[in-house]
Amino acid sequence: MIRYNIKSIAACIGGLMLCSACTKLDENLYDRITSENFLQTKDDVIRDFLRSFEHGYWSIQGNGLFYAQELPTDELMTPNREGDWFDGGVYQRLHYHTWTTQDGYTSGMWTALYQGISLATNSLQDIEAVDPARVGITDAEKADFVAELKTHRAWFNLRAFDLYRNIPIVTEVKGQTLTPPQSTPQEVFDFIEKELLEAIPGLPTRQDLGETGIGRWTKAGAAALLMRLYLNASVYIGQDKYTECAAVCQDIIDGKYGQYALESTWYKPFDYDNARSAEVIFGFPGTLAQTHWQYTGDMYFWMAPHQAQNFFGFTDFGGMNTRFALQPGRDVDSVEYAFALGKPFIKFQRYADDYRLKKYKNLGNSMREGMFLYGYLPYYENPSQLVKSNRGYTIFARDQVGLFRDLPPGEVLQDKESNMNHADDNSGIWPAKYPIYPSGDPNTIASAYAEIRLAEVYYSLAECKYRAGDKAGASILLNAVRQRNYPAGSASLYTTDGSELSDQEMIDEWGREFLVEGRRRTDLIRWGVFNTGTWWDKQPDADDHTKIYPIGRDILNTSPQLVQNPGY
Repeated sequence: MIRYNIKSIAACIGGLMLCSACTKLDENLYDRITSENFLQTKDDVIRDFLRSFEHGYWSIQGNGLFYAQELPTDELMTPNREGDWFDGGVYQRLHYHTWTTQDGYTSGMWTALYQGISLATNSLQDIEAVDPARVGITDAEKADFVAELKTHRAWFNLRAFDLYRNIPIVTEVKGQTLTPPQSTPQEVFDFIEKELLEAIPGLPTRQDLGETGIGRWTKAGAAALLMRLYLNASVYIGQDKYTECAAVCQDIIDGKYGQYALESTWYKPFDYDNARSAEVIFGFPGTLAQTHWQYTGDMYFWMAPHQAQNFFGFTDFGGMNTRFALQPGRDVDSVEYAFALGKPFIKFQRYADDYRLKKYKNLGNSMREGMFLYGYLPYYENPSQLVKSNRGYTIFARDQVGLFRDLPPGEVLQDKESNMNHADDNSGIWPAKYPIYPSGDPNTIASAYAEIRLAEVYYSLAECKYRAGDKAGASILLNAVRQRNYPAGSASLYTTDGSELSDQEMIDEWGREFLVEGRRRTDLIRWGVFNTGTWWDKQPDADDHTKIYPIGRDILNTSPQLVQNPGY
């Protein structure tokens, strides 16, 4: 049973990096660290094994990897708020699917993912070559390290495959000076599938790792990556793999790969103690004092209005910002838009007794309620004081986009324009999925990042059943998760025959359960509406070449053997 605590060891690695940064190294041969002289002890092997995991946590949001999955969809927006967040038009190009190879994230995402692939591969080569007896590890421990690194590399590869499709397969980095040529989508699909299938037998279960196992790949984690691969196979390689996906999902639910369970409340998979949640299949541990990548400006900390830190009562990180908000469901006269996609807050309001619809509120003692910031936002310490825009007006957050400024709620706005270039700090509702407890609360900024949840397995299996014509089976699976969102006996649950289910309802339900979890682009592409759909300030595309991103100019300039994706 292998129980290394990834959080404490990662902190140790960080300390070593800091020490090396402030040490002057003489130019002698003995200062060169290679796998032959670095891997001398068991601790050396563990440090080598974990090198790519901190990068993996950073990569959930770094170099545009979060917003590239959200801003081109019908879910989030970063509009030009009276001059703020125009940023050379980068967010508007994302919204309109008009990005170019000069947009930095098209290179940055590639760099981030291939850094992860290279780090994992380097450690994999190190550990595969090591003599277990010499460094004090068992054969079983070595097999575990190898299996986890292959799974970690598969996670990076799957994400690169999803974004770019035509990617190189990297299996060696030592002594290599050139990126390999791109493989075909079928070759990449087969490689990822093979790596995961081979890794699963050597991986631990959640029960093997115990309560400190968050951040480690398990049998269920690798199986869930297979699930993602199969669920999207029709997009990736033009082949339907829903039967294979359903089989993997059922095995995970049945406990073949370890014991997991859905939480009884919607917020538990995201709360401060979710590192021990039976619903979290794979995640990264976070703390206020150490690493907390989801709580950054590239993700959830700038998914709130200016000065919202006073609403939460959390001031350790300074001010918040209006970078990301939900797209509107209503025009400036509060009339619901006619298009079927988008309107994320209205999609929640379709089921009015949803607990998540409450305005977010910190209740004290590491407790909160609600998932959205809307209307007036009172200060946590002084409820008589309201959050203001940095421009001076009091914010009244609404499910609309326009130049409302000081206009009280309910009054008619004469300026009817509503688009990406016509917004203010009142425009849009903000979601708060992960809690931000007040400064001084012992559990503030303590949530792990839940990369894979058991709920995703239920929804994936439900989609497979729905596509096979079994709406009743799909509704049972969806309700198994959805029941925690509503009071007992709620009419909001689907009927047992699944008659309410349609393609649009499935798309909407994926959006509700996995709101702002960095997957909306993938889901819309799989359902065939990413390029053909209409949502707020977004008309259908002329073609579908933007369902994959271009390889950025900086990558092409340094890797001339790479071929640009079609349409760019």
